[in-house]
Amino acid sequence: MATEDHDIPAQVQIFRAERTTAVVMIVDTFHTVAVDCPGDVARAVDEAVRATG
Repeated sequence: MATEDHDIPAQVQIFRAERTTAVVMIVDTFHTVAVDCPGDVARAVDEAVRATG
């Protein structure tokens, strides 16, 4: 969840994540998480791969 996202409000991000039972990673950045925080994105993908075997 991008805490500084002005395109998708935090409440909407949380609502969507809860509906899908997603694992949420909170990042202090704007809408372009992959550009602003590539290390965090890579860690999240790595964790997802490890969790699914």
